[in-house]
This record gives sequence, structure tokens and C-alpha cells, in this order.
Amino acid sequence: MDAPSTRPLLDKLGVKPGHRVSVIRIDDEGFLGLVRTRTGEVSVGRAKAKSDLIFYGVRKRADLGRIATLKRSLVPNGALWTVRPKGVKEITEAETMAAGLDAGLVDVKVVSFSPTHTAEKFVFRIADR
Repeated sequence: MDAPSTRPLLDKLGVKPGHRVSVIRIDDEGFLGLVRTRTGEVSVGRAKAKSDLIFYGVRKRADLGRIATLKRSLVPNGALWTVRPKGVKEITEAETMAAGLDAGLVDVKVVSFSPTHTAEKFVFRIADR
């Protein structure tokens, strides 16, 4: 069994100084504080145009429909992270992956966001960048 990662969360999520980051529907002041220590360009509650990273909290299947709209706010080499509760039947990894694909994105990484949430990274296909 692999040991838990010791890399800081922001490193696992690819948050870099100078990144334009949008955080939508993630009610975690600790996470927001961390992001703000790494970059000064943070939009909370709405996707800012030309975002390098978008973190989008999904709680139920219906939330997945917004992925296609959020994608329009990403820079071509940016990433959209969905953050969903672990181990709930209301929204599964397979459904999240399918929603990303339907929106024209591909999933490339899954990380433990917190003890209760998982984050899945979606990016544009190389041909679409």
C-alpha cells in the first residue's frame, strides 16, 4: 500500500504564484486562505475570465452540468478541478468523469482534497489547446 502523500495540497493541485484562480461552491476558509498565500488573483463565487485554475464544488449530479460553462473561463492550458464528497452515492467518480468528457475535457488526476472530499482534475485535450 502506498504511503500518504506528504506534498502540500497546493502543490498537488498545481497552484502557482501568479495564477488566476477561481473558487466556486467550496466553503473551506482554510483552503481559501492557503490559495491566497500562494497567489493574489483569487475570485470566489464566480469564474473569472482566463482562469488558470477553477475549483468547483459539486454536491449532486445536477451540479455537473455547469462544467461545460465553467470551461469557457479557462485559459487553454488551465485546469478545472471538481471537488466532491468521498463515498457518496449521489455523485460518483464515474459520473464526474463522464460529465467532464461530455464538456470536452479529459480527466488526468485525482487527489485527496481533504479527509471528506476528493478532487478530480480536468484539462482540454491537447488538440483543443
